[in-house]
Amino acid sequence: MPKKSLNAETRSSQKKRRERFEDLEAGGSGSQCRLLADVDAEAGQGRKLGTSRRRGDSCDKRNIGILNGISKRWNEAYIVPILEELTMALIRRSNSRFVFRSGSLLAILVVSLAGPGRANAQTWNLVPSQSDEFNGPANSPIDTTKWRFDYGNLHVNNELEWYCGPVGDPQNMPPCDSTKPNIFIDGSGHLVFQAYRINNTLVNGSWTSGRMQTNGTMTFQYGRLEASMSLPVGAGLWPAFWALGSNFATVSWPGCGEMDFMENVPASPGGLGPTKIRSTIHGPGYSGANGLGQDFMFPNGSDVTGFHVYGAIWSPNMVQFYVDSPNNVFFIRTANDVPGGPSQWVFNHPFINITNLAVGGSFPGNPDSTTPSPATMLVDYIHYYQRSPVQTPTLGNPPAITIKAGATTGNGSTLMIGDSVGSGRVYLSCSTTAPKATCTIATGNTLNPSVIDFTSSATASVTLTVATVTNSMARRFFFGPRAPSRPLIASAAFLLLLFLGFVLRAQRRAWRQVRGTAAVLILVGAAIAGCGGNSVTTTPSPGTNGTPPGSYTVTVYAFTESNNSDGTNANADAHIDIPLTVN
Repeated sequence: MPKKSLNAETRSSQKKRRERFEDLEAGGSGSQCRLLADVDAEAGQGRKLGTSRRRGDSCDKRNIGILNGISKRWNEAYIVPILEELTMALIRRSNSRFVFRSGSLLAILVVSLAGPGRANAQTWNLVPSQSDEFNGPANSPIDTTKWRFDYGNLHVNNELEWYCGPVGDPQNMPPCDSTKPNIFIDGSGHLVFQAYRINNTLVNGSWTSGRMQTNGTMTFQYGRLEASMSLPVGAGLWPAFWALGSNFATVSWPGCGEMDFMENVPASPGGLGPTKIRSTIHGPGYSGANGLGQDFMFPNGSDVTGFHVYGAIWSPNMVQFYVDSPNNVFFIRTANDVPGGPSQWVFNHPFINITNLAVGGSFPGNPDSTTPSPATMLVDYIHYYQRSPVQTPTLGNPPAITIKAGATTGNGSTLMIGDSVGSGRVYLSCSTTAPKATCTIATGNTLNPSVIDFTSSATASVTLTVATVTNSMARRFFFGPRAPSRPLIASAAFLLLLFLGFVLRAQRRAWRQVRGTAAVLILVGAAIAGCGGNSVTTTPSPGTNGTPPGSYTVTVYAFTESNNSDGTNANADAHIDIPLTVN
């Protein structure tokens, strides 16, 4: 079974490297030569490369030889941390000659190590207080400072299981059975969930199982949350590793938000089976069967019964789901993707973690005689990581946009965005001050058009498009763009007096003719007013139902994986304002 903790030798090696880099920052060129000699010796050369304290060119030449040797022998996982630490040391050095020369050597080293698609290692820091290896002896207590349990019938999804805590838990109620433990540590480094058949009826309580969660102990907001798990297979079984908005008690589901890192159900009726899992987000307007999700199919004949890692990289306005490695992201959803737009994105707040083995319900269907009892799910570990700060992206100097309202061509701008290789993915959004106008981002990313991927590249081209509304042309019918002339006013007054005279003299029997005459007079007056009596020339004028001409701004916002804000545009890592002129 895969295990996780670093051995003592590795930790000691890392400590020695840190001490040598501290010596580098405090010392001179001699220290630099000694450092590289020691580093190369640690790589297993089997020969001493010297401890020269000479400064200048001789030290640089020795450095070149040592670095060339390192580049041929060290693997990616080992060299990247040294490059990062040495680069920081170089930046802090005040000796410009050393910085220039050694900096050039490092650049050569990075280029020689880099290959197509190669990325610097992303720095994720494990948070032990919110992680668990489950390495205790068999049947040892589960850490209740981190984990809590659900009990009984939760009345969800028409499920059949009755949830029980560990054996001896005072909240366990029948049909919980101490001889059929539902959740325990096995002594081999696993947390075990077991579902038992109690009887063959298809009602709640016909099965017992386990559900573990962190409500009241731990919440998570952004970072990386993952679990290594082996899942059971059988009719009616529904294992899941997921997260629920911690505000669920005051904001009912789905408004509190739900992230399903992994769900698995049988092929019929759930559509998955042993070779697939599904990752999904649920929120207002996109929940249940309408949740935004995607299936992952295991390659090379693998399936859920083997140990796999299921997790997500979570940052403001973006969730990236992966299987087996954070480098294997297969599904990304952002605030731009949800029905109703960013205002309906409900994932920029704390969540709790839930791990459970459900039985029955509308999604997996009911168990049958072939369903194993016990059905066993193993959890090797649950890890929570936080992202080290990454470099803020540069958004370039995009050209201004000048368009005619309603234009569908020439209504965009291109941004060349830069960041450091290995800084992960960046979420982009935009807004504009122009009325009745919208903007969209297109990055060309196959996983999500609002996301730039800097895992293996340092630059990206992004297209910004602005959509405006055409102003319709409306003719002024009664009055032109200028005030009516005096002859026009006089004509209208004369017609009005004439009409009143007819009314006063009309007899009841002639009222129909009077109405007809009045209608003719009104039309004549309207025509005179509309034509301006040849004194005013009317021209078509723009309406006010489109985007008004004027000068506006389009702003592009960038959020990195290390952003810890509420996701509002004011808290973006970077932004740029692009002038917009609407004619």
